Amino acid sequence: MAFLGENCIFANIFSPETFLTMKELALKYGCNPNQKPSRIYMDNDASLPIEVLGGRPGYINFLDALNGWQLVSELKAATGLPAATSFKHVSPAGAAVGLPLDDTLRKIYFCDDLALPLSPIAAAYARARGADRMSSYGDFIALSDTCDEATALLIKREVSDGVIAPDFTPEALQILQEKRKGTYCILKVDVNYRPEPIERKQVYGVTFEQGRNEINLADDALFENRPTVNKEIPEAARRDLMIALITLKYTQSNSVCYVKDGQAIGIGAGQQSRIHCTRLAGQKADIWWLRQHPKVMNLPFVEKIRRADRDNTIDIYISEDYDDVLAEGAWQQFFTERPEPLTREEKKAWIAQNTGVALGSDAFFPFGDNIERAHRSGVAYVAQAGGSVRDDHVIETCDKYGIAMAFTGVRLFHH
Repeated sequence: MAFLGENCIFANIFSPETFLTMKELALKYGCNPNQKPSRIYMDNDASLPIEVLGGRPGYINFLDALNGWQLVSELKAATGLPAATSFKHVSPAGAAVGLPLDDTLRKIYFCDDLALPLSPIAAAYARARGADRMSSYGDFIALSDTCDEATALLIKREVSDGVIAPDFTPEALQILQEKRKGTYCILKVDVNYRPEPIERKQVYGVTFEQGRNEINLADDALFENRPTVNKEIPEAARRDLMIALITLKYTQSNSVCYVKDGQAIGIGAGQQSRIHCTRLAGQKADIWWLRQHPKVMNLPFVEKIRRADRDNTIDIYISEDYDDVLAEGAWQQFFTERPEPLTREEKKAWIAQNTGVALGSDAFFPFGDNIERAHRSGVAYVAQAGGSVRDDHVIETCDKYGIAMAFTGVRLFHH
């Protein structure tokens, strides 16, 4: 058998009907090829809550799929809007709800040429995939709603390992089953499935047991404690803070998330230092915003440049390493003519125009330096647990910039 990506196998396997009552599924290997045997199974004599409609998903694929499905299900329940996420290595690279896209977002997400209008679920995936295209390369997709033809056409053109959704229209299923010569991983999830209230895992032969994290992050009471001078959090900002917190609930800790207009624009995951999370996510948010700069949107790419090469070229052009794509002998590979660099002054001025960003953290901010960094990326609203011995400094820094902050009293570590 041949392999694609990190853990998805080219293989024809059982018919979908086989999985309706299946309690166990053998996998080629675990996280790595040397980790055998590997399987997923139910230990309570129940059936697996998924059907495999295409491909043969692997161990990491299932981790991404099942975490991603929980995220989008919770986003849909909290906002009432279709939701999508783009997962990589058990953390979301992007997450969004299905708000309409303006012409600028359609262009930077490279979906302005789609033959069909974007449905709400298609818009949600375009946002989730488009916010951080470098990290989303080879993603596993989760959709809260039925995958329709427009969404399938978006997925078809991207490098992706698979998708999980509650259902697929016949047109969408045909498109996806033809992707990657019929080996694309397609999972249909049972929307009525509810896991047991206690979850378990083993480490070094020791079994860990805990109650599932069933905290309701759509509860208005979470945002009532606002210790800052500015206490105004408009409805759209509260929605964005809620999206940030729900996204963080399924992100490897430590983590922070910047959200704007119903989509994550920067996720900093799995860092030991919270300020490093804030910087990483802030850098991603800045790159998302810089991709909307006229110089970037009008880059003169050569015809038929590969999507991955275009994404990487944009990322380098925006960075301090722009000479790697603009030097003589290099630019000719990507552009029809040499673009002018995007100067540091131009970048700073453009980033300063980004406003109204919401920021969530999976635990308290220990110092005001996180707020200083967040402010530079347009953050105006913050939701965090509170409880640091330096809460006073964090509040003072928010007041310095007129930022409204809510102490939720909720920690969202995820490991």
